[in-house]
Amino acid sequence: RAFSSCAVNGRSYTIPQANTSMVAILLDGNAPEYIEVASAKGAMKNWNEILSRQSFRRGEVGLVQCVVPTFTNPNNVAVVTGSLPNVNGICGNYLFDEETNQEVMMNDTRFLRCGTILAEMNKQGVEVAVVTAKDKLLKLLSHGLTSNSTGFSVEKANDPSVSVQLMKYGVKDIVSLMKRPSPPIYGADASLFCLEAGVQLLRRRLAIPSMACKPAMYYLSTTDYIQHKHQPDSQEAIDFYRRIDSIIGELDQMGAVIGITGDHGMNDKVKADGSPNVVYLEDLLRQHGVESRVILPITDPYVVHHGALGSYATIYVSDKSQLSKTQQLLSTVPGVEAVYLRSKACELLGLPGDRIGDIVVLGDRCTVLGRTPAIHDLTQVPYLRSHGGMHEAIVPLFINRPLKPLYKEKLKSGSARNWDLFDFLCNGLE
Repeated sequence: RAFSSCAVNGRSYTIPQANTSMVAILLDGNAPEYIEVASAKGAMKNWNEILSRQSFRRGEVGLVQCVVPTFTNPNNVAVVTGSLPNVNGICGNYLFDEETNQEVMMNDTRFLRCGTILAEMNKQGVEVAVVTAKDKLLKLLSHGLTSNSTGFSVEKANDPSVSVQLMKYGVKDIVSLMKRPSPPIYGADASLFCLEAGVQLLRRRLAIPSMACKPAMYYLSTTDYIQHKHQPDSQEAIDFYRRIDSIIGELDQMGAVIGITGDHGMNDKVKADGSPNVVYLEDLLRQHGVESRVILPITDPYVVHHGALGSYATIYVSDKSQLSKTQQLLSTVPGVEAVYLRSKACELLGLPGDRIGDIVVLGDRCTVLGRTPAIHDLTQVPYLRSHGGMHEAIVPLFINRPLKPLYKEKLKSGSARNWDLFDFLCNGLE
């Protein structure tokens, strides 16, 4: 029989049926190497068991493309809207707001230019819960949700408003739900707490008949502290992924439909001596007679992760007659991989032209882009691992259910994107 569907940003999504629990997980910084190494070390037993089941139960995994710039906000919002930044408006964690002439965090819902899949599903009667590690994402991801939804961040899980939301699950506060207080944001436990909260919400939901009979859609978004601080073959990373795998197993055992992807990969951004490999764009341009404002859209409150240094920058050149000169100059700089004028950047990357500068610059695999040395505190990042460019634009997409042939082929071909996650979950299952 035909199932009901809803349209969001030009795409159609089948509404989950009654008794269906759908869990979408965005693993921040989930470079393929972390899964590969953890799997080789025996830390991904549930992941691999799901992928090796008999055909009628077997899950699928493939590599998919991310939004560039490969930062947290653009990719999370792309996933929950099923669209590129030129549709949803979110092209970084940070931008220069030309209307107010201020540099601001791109966390407020006023920057969103479209609705989300989560909000539309919620309007259609689907129970929606959003749990993030980073508080900066919560407003964007929970935009448009009704009062019967659930949304909180690990950073602010002790807020009284969270306790009110948790009452419908039969608990009075986050400690009652989790049997422990929320952890600090800097550490592995913030991400694990986020995922475990999803497990506990689902477990309680299934125990309440009036909730269990309805369809549910959960979105869980972690933080990339481990990936910034530890390489894939480190014991810290392997132990982290072992615990993630355990959570995947719990969700799978409860019958959840699980989809997992990432917002970006992660690479070392260091010189041969291990020090950060930075090209300081404002200083460089000033030395050549070009006055500019360099915006680093990786900028967010979590400077311990990356020191506001990533492999993507956008530049507002004061004298527009110097645009060609600036592009040519930057193209010769070691570590700079690509330099695009605004129109070309919008065409190639799907960016909104009114929210980027005159020029977009991409660093290579080993290079990050900064403003001036005085602005960046490199003591926070003695060994820098970061993201933002093309070399962090491939991540896994994992589904714990068999896919229809068309979707299976799309996943295996490499043509899928992380922002197709809900298309796979809602429309692609056998």
